[in-house]
Amino acid sequence: MTAAGLYVHVPFCLTRCGYCDFNTYAGLDHLTGRYVQALEAEASLVSTDWSGVRFVSVFLGGGTPTMLSSDVLGGLLRYFGERFDLSHDAETTSEANPDTVDERSLAELRHAGVNRLSLGLQSFDPAVLKALERIHTPESAVSAYRAGRAVGFDSINLDLIYGANGETLESWGETLDRTLDLGADHLSCYALTIEPATALGRTVAAGLVPPPDPDLQAEMYDLACESLAATGYVHYEVSNWAQPGHECVHNRGYWEGRPYQGLGAGAHSYRDGRRWWNVRPPQQYLAEVEAGRAPVGSEERLSEDEAELERLLLGLRTSSGIPVSWLNGNASRADALVAEGLAVRIEDRLVLTDRGMFLANDAVLALTERS
Repeated sequence: MTAAGLYVHVPFCLTRCGYCDFNTYAGLDHLTGRYVQALEAEASLVSTDWSGVRFVSVFLGGGTPTMLSSDVLGGLLRYFGERFDLSHDAETTSEANPDTVDERSLAELRHAGVNRLSLGLQSFDPAVLKALERIHTPESAVSAYRAGRAVGFDSINLDLIYGANGETLESWGETLDRTLDLGADHLSCYALTIEPATALGRTVAAGLVPPPDPDLQAEMYDLACESLAATGYVHYEVSNWAQPGHECVHNRGYWEGRPYQGLGAGAHSYRDGRRWWNVRPPQQYLAEVEAGRAPVGSEERLSEDEAELERLLLGLRTSSGIPVSWLNGNASRADALVAEGLAVRIEDRLVLTDRGMFLANDAVLALTERS
C-alpha cells in the first residue's frame, strides 16, 4: 500500500516575523472558526481521491497551529482520521511558537494524538531573536521544551536559524551548545535567506540592514555539522539532524517523492507526477470551500527533464544519496565531485559530504549541465 503524508496549514500567527515568506498572517484571529470548518469541508471534498492510500504522517504547520486550542486541533485530527486511512502509529507533528503553549495545553495536545512537537526556538541570543523579530525569549523557549518533555513528548524538534544580522560564529556556537544541553531528538538548522517580498527583504534592499555573509554562514554550517556529529546526531538531510530513530517521517516523504495531500490556504499537494496548490489568501480559500469547490489555485506536471533534475536534487539532499545509475553515463562528473571533496562513492551510490550538502544545488548543476 502506498504511504502518503497529510499536511495541514494553519496560517495564523501572533505577529509576522520580518524574514518570513510563508503564507502566514497576523490579525486574522476572527477567521479561525470558519477556517477550522473549511479544513474539515476540504478534507471531505478530497478524501475520496485517496481511497486505498495509507497515510503514515500528519503535519500541522503554519503559521502557528497552536494559535488554535488543543481541543480544536484534537477535533481536527479525529475528523481527518475518519476521512483518511491514517496508520494507527502515524507520526503526528504540530509546530508551535514557545509563547503559545504551556504544560496544560501541551498535555491536551499530546492527549489529542500529537506525538511529535516542533518548537520554533531559532536562537538563544536575544539580539538575534530581536533581529529576526521573534517575540519569545530564550527562557520561554526552554520552558516550552521542558513542558513538552514533562507531559510525555518523546520526540521533539527544535528549529534554529543562523546568519541573522549581528550574529557571530561565537554566538551561534553558544546557541548550539545550549540547544545540545536540552537534548532535543531532532534539530533543523536553516541558513537565513532574504526573500525580496518580506519586510526584511525590503530593509536589506534599502541598505538599512546588511544581507547575510555567505562565508560566515558556511562557517556556521560547518560548526553545526561538527558539533552535532560529536554528540550523536545523524545528518540525514541538508538542514536536518536527528538522534537515531527520530528522523522526520513526514519530511522524508517530500525528499523521497512520496505522495502528500495538503489542506488549507496555500497548501501544496503531490501525486503521480502532478503537483497542485491551493489559493493563498485565507479569505479566498474560505470562499472557495464554503461554495463547495476544491480550493485549487493552480497545478503543474513536470517535464521528463524537470522530473529528473528534481529527483537528483531531492536525493542528493539526503544522506542516502542517489544510485550512480541515475547519472545516465555521466559517472565522470560524479568522480569530479568526489575529487573536490563534495561527495563520496558508497558502493553503487553517490552521497554528498557535509560540505557537498551545503552546496547541493551547485552539485546537481555540475552533474546535469549539458556539455
